[in-house]
Amino acid sequence: MKTNIQNRRLLGSVHLAVVMAFCAVPILAADWPQWLGPQRNGISKEIGLLKEWPKDGPKLAWQAKETGSGYSTPAVVGDRVYLLGNEGMENEFVQALAAQDGKRVWRTRLGNVGNPQQQPSFPAARSTPTVDGDLLYALGSDGDLACVETTTGKLRWQKSFRTDFGGKPGTWAYSESPLIDGNTLVCTPGGAAATIVALNKKTGETLWKTALPTEDEAAYTSAIVVESGGVRQYVQMLQKGLVSVDAKTGKVLWRYERTVSKFKANIPSPIARDNLVYSAGAGTGGGLIRFKADGDAAVSEQVYFSPKLPSGVGGAILVGDCLYGSGNAGMMCAEFATGNTKWDDRATGAASLCFADDRLYVHCENGEVVLVEPSAEGYREKGRFTPPEQPKRNGPMEKAWAYPVVANGQLYLRDHNMLWCYDVKNSPATK
Repeated sequence: MKTNIQNRRLLGSVHLAVVMAFCAVPILAADWPQWLGPQRNGISKEIGLLKEWPKDGPKLAWQAKETGSGYSTPAVVGDRVYLLGNEGMENEFVQALAAQDGKRVWRTRLGNVGNPQQQPSFPAARSTPTVDGDLLYALGSDGDLACVETTTGKLRWQKSFRTDFGGKPGTWAYSESPLIDGNTLVCTPGGAAATIVALNKKTGETLWKTALPTEDEAAYTSAIVVESGGVRQYVQMLQKGLVSVDAKTGKVLWRYERTVSKFKANIPSPIARDNLVYSAGAGTGGGLIRFKADGDAAVSEQVYFSPKLPSGVGGAILVGDCLYGSGNAGMMCAEFATGNTKWDDRATGAASLCFADDRLYVHCENGEVVLVEPSAEGYREKGRFTPPEQPKRNGPMEKAWAYPVVANGQLYLRDHNMLWCYDVKNSPATK
C-alpha cells in the first residue's frame, strides 16, 4: 500500500511538471552575429518576448557610456557584444563587451577614421562586425579590414581597401559589414580594379575580383547572398546601382540603376525573396526586379518602381507579404509583390528597425524607441520610450541612425558613446 501511494505521488509530480512546462512561456534565444541578423534580413528567430511594453518601456539591464563614437550596430553572440567605435580621427577600433553588464573585455585598433573632411560632416565608425565561429571580421571606415580572434581580439590578418585593392569609397567613407559565405569573405572596396572582391576568410588571400568598367564607388550598404534557379550570387548596391555577381567567379550577372539615390546616399541593404530583389535610394524611391537564369548568366526585369516606397536610412524589412520601412516622414507598409501602399503613418518619423516575435522594434531618428505590431490593416503601436542620457548631436543634421538589435532576450540600442541593453523577455521578472 505504501509503495502504491509513493508511486501515485511520483506520477502526480511528473504530471504537474509536464503541465507547467507546457504552460510556461517558451523562450528561444538567438544570436545576432552580423549586420541585420543571422540571415541579413533584419529578422530574429526569437520567441517569448514582450508583446507590449510598460508605460516607461522595458527594464533597462545596463548601459555602457564609453563605447566610442559611431553609428555601428552591435553584433551579439553568446555572452559577448561586439561593436566598432572611434576616439578622435586617428583611433577607430573593434571591441568586445560582456553581454551581462556591458563591461569591456578587449579592444583592437583598426586604423584611422575615413574621409574626415567629408561634407556634410559625420566622420565616425559605421560598420557592424561579422562573427563567424571563433573569428570576427571588422571593416573600419577608412577601409581597414581585419580578422581577429573573438576571445582575445588578437589580429589574425589585415587588408587595406585603399592600398591593396585601389579602393574608392563614397563621400561618407566605408560603411559595409563583411559577408561570410562558407569559406569566402565578400567585400566592396569600390574603384576600377576591384569593385567587389572575394577573399579566403582564414588567410585574406584574394579568390577573385570584380572590376566594373564604370569605376563604381562603394556605397553604404552590405552585400547579401541570393540563390534561385540554381544561380548563387552576391547582390550589392554600389554608388551607380544594384549589381549581381556570380558567387564562384565574380562575373557580373545583371545590374539595375533605377533606385540610385539622388543624394548619392545609397544606404538601405537589398531585400530578396526567391528571384525577387528590392532596392532603394534616399530621395529617389524603391523598386523590385525579377531575375532568371539565362544559360550561364542571368537577366533581370523591373517589376515596379515608386518614389513613395521605403527608401530611408533605416531600411525596410519583409514580414510575410509586406514590406515595413521608413521614408523621411514616418513608417509605411507596402505589398512586396506589387509595391501597393497599405498604409503610411508619421507616428515614428524616420527610423530604423528590426523584427522579432511578431513585433517591429523601431529606433527613431529622434532617439525614441517604439514597439509596433506588423499588420497590413494599419499602424499598431505597442509601446514607446526614450533611453536615458541621449548623446549630444553634431549639429541638426545628425540623427540617431544605428539600427536596433534583438538578441538572446535583450534589445540593444546604440547612439555614439552610448550602448543601452533592455530586457524584453516575457517572463515574471519583466512583467
